[in-house]
Amino acid sequence: MNRTTSLVTKIASLTLLISASAIAEDATTSEDGLADMSDPLAVFTMAGAGITNKGINLKVAKSYDTGVDDKLGMNLFELKGIYGDTLGWEDNANNSIDSIRVRNLTVNPNTGLGAQIDLSYDFNSESGTLSYSLLQALPQMGRFNLYPLAGIGVAVANNTLQDDGSIASGYSFPGTFATVGLYGKFTVTDQIWLNYNPIWNTSLSGSTLFKDHGFENHSSVLMHEFIVSYQINPRSNIRYFANWSQHTDFSDGDQRIEYNYQF
Repeated sequence: MNRTTSLVTKIASLTLLISASAIAEDATTSEDGLADMSDPLAVFTMAGAGITNKGINLKVAKSYDTGVDDKLGMNLFELKGIYGDTLGWEDNANNSIDSIRVRNLTVNPNTGLGAQIDLSYDFNSESGTLSYSLLQALPQMGRFNLYPLAGIGVAVANNTLQDDGSIASGYSFPGTFATVGLYGKFTVTDQIWLNYNPIWNTSLSGSTLFKDHGFENHSSVLMHEFIVSYQINPRSNIRYFANWSQHTDFSDGDQRIEYNYQF
């Protein structure tokens, strides 16, 4: 059995296990005042957990009052790659936390304009990114919803290599980058939808090493994310994620299945 076949088999098995426990909830229950969990700009309080090729992921999000009538706010925090050596199936994984992601999202529900601050940090490489971007919900086109985004960011790294071959002591900012992308949604049924989210990052300024090799050893990278989601009831769903890029094959990318519950 090759690696790709093994990966798909494990994902299918995990889907059945999570579905069996989740479907035990009453799928006919009608809940009022809940956000549409299929909307990338939805703001709500939730918790989720997933199994990935790098271990366990945990996610929590909390909506909050921005103090502005036409602005909704949400903070989201993720821990990724917990017990990767024990529960994942990637080479060279360990049981410590692999990475974190912290995100703040604000949305104007009247205009569909959103803004997000996104911080990602990898503990293994001791590096990460901090970015600010704007998102705009476009008018629905049949079964399609599109949410283009654009922003700028800065890279951060600890004890990183400099252009002259020396090591910068402590944390530094190797360079800046631009990010452009799209969140895309296709509605299959009232309970099933698909997402494709391409994001392109390219270096703008900084050290020569960062400008030439800052994204997967290249000056830029086109990242792909594909998602299949099933809404069990108004409060909960199951989602399958696949992440890869132009420099990383699908079979070598990140795969995960997660269960989310809205409070």
